[in-house]
Amino acid sequence: MTEAIKCLVWDLDNTLWRGVLLENDEVQLRPEVTHIIRTLDERGILQSIASKNDHTKAMQKLHELGLREFFLHPQINWNSKASSLERIAGSLNIGVDALALIDDDPFEREEVAFSLPQVQCIDAATLEELIELPRLNPRVVSDDSRQRRQMYLSALQRDTVEAEFVGTAEDFLASLDMVLQIGPATEADLIRAEELTRRTNQLNTTGITYSYAELDQFSRSPQHLLLIAGLTDKFGSYGKVGLVLVECGPEYWTIKLLLMSCRVMSRGVGGVLISHVLQRARESVRKVRADFIPNERNRMMYVTYKFAGFKELAQPDANRKVLEHDLSHIRGLPDYLKVAIIGQAV
Repeated sequence: MTEAIKCLVWDLDNTLWRGVLLENDEVQLRPEVTHIIRTLDERGILQSIASKNDHTKAMQKLHELGLREFFLHPQINWNSKASSLERIAGSLNIGVDALALIDDDPFEREEVAFSLPQVQCIDAATLEELIELPRLNPRVVSDDSRQRRQMYLSALQRDTVEAEFVGTAEDFLASLDMVLQIGPATEADLIRAEELTRRTNQLNTTGITYSYAELDQFSRSPQHLLLIAGLTDKFGSYGKVGLVLVECGPEYWTIKLLLMSCRVMSRGVGGVLISHVLQRARESVRKVRADFIPNERNRMMYVTYKFAGFKELAQPDANRKVLEHDLSHIRGLPDYLKVAIIGQAV
């Protein structure tokens, strides 16, 4: 397991605090815990809870300790830890392989290790070493990383409103007052751009990662176009959610990478980014190509290309596809989304 952990899941009794809450209301927070929680939060690592406990009492205690706000989708119930972890991953829209569990009970850790071997299980006895673990130490921390929890809380508000909304899906999207801003990636964006290539697996056309130095070189190259997109709505910012790398050749442009955060899967951002590139290309070349490396998780991006009008070229390599667009017809922008290009609405 080498990928970064996206969410650390805490047990409560004798892990987050000393003692068993149902036996004694006066449990004591372990002295290292507040520092660890705040440090991980600043690194952009989400946190949740999987605890066999009384939900009302536990939530009240977390509130008293001033820690309630740090935990997303806490699972405090009498279900198995494995099922709680699956529910947390589903609610956060991440894979269970991006979770880690810290728990004092070897039986609980063994149960999770057996049912969900992708989850890293950590003994609470090693709490003092937690923030030094490599998988909890992202190499880069962007401004978006520091706001990740708040973005998820905004998403929770959106989901609540959507569940109660009466009308079509497009009517709901129109009610959000979304604005997508697209522009060249600046030096200030490169940390987030690198982070996107490393963290985004599902909505990624190639799965190729790029270092800060490589992205910096692309951003300065006259033969490349490196675009980054940010999305906001009436609930707040989604952060920087899309990245496009285009190789600008004399005969055709090639989209080397297109990726989006899973937070905007249903917002049509991929199609808008493609349309923007096609419009830009139409002024310079007659065709646009796109590299696509299929895997078990990114078929949605292949569908996005096909929906935008790309056709697959014959390829001898089954592990890599090249698609092509003749620029004869470019899909328009959705009515529910306002797009700003370099500060100007289109």
